[in-house]
Order: sequence, then C-alpha cells, then structure tokens
Amino acid sequence: MKIKREDILHLADLSNFSMSDKEIDSLGNDLENIISYISELNELDTDGVEPTYQVFEMENIWRDDEIKEQEATREDLLALTKESEENQIKVPKVL
Repeated sequence: MKIKREDILHLADLSNFSMSDKEIDSLGNDLENIISYISELNELDTDGVEPTYQVFEMENIWRDDEIKEQEATREDLLALTKESEENQIKVPKVL
C-alpha cells in the first residue's frame, strides 16, 4: 500500500507535529513496511482456528466489602485542605 505524503502531513497536523521533509519520507517508508508486514497475516489459513479473546485465564477475585476503622477523623483530614465548606473539600472549578 502506498502512503501518500498528504496523508502523513494530515496525521502530523492532527498530532500537532512539525516534521521535516526527510522525516516525512522516512515515516512514509516505515508505515509502508509496517502495513506490508501486517498484510502478510491475510495469507494465513485460519480455517478451524477459534478466535483468541484472552491469552491467559482471568477471573475476577471477589472479596467482601469491609469498613475498617481509620486513625484519621473527618476533621483531621479537612484540616489538611486549603479550603473546605460544609464538611467537604472545596476545589477550583475545572471547565
């Protein structure tokens, strides 16, 4: 598959990268080699092979929720903050 220079420039623009002509040419060659290598997978005979969804066995390990006593009180923790209001930590707006 031939990678067009315009495609690389578009990706660089989306990624906010500035690239020299040499880097663009090099990246184009690298991408073509990667795509060519990956496309070799299309030649594999996968008839009768089940899809692999997970490489190793995994299962959730469940435990009971337990409330454990803490040394710090609410007041101790609120005293560590810069600002609190109505027993809550006050933080700046994030928009």
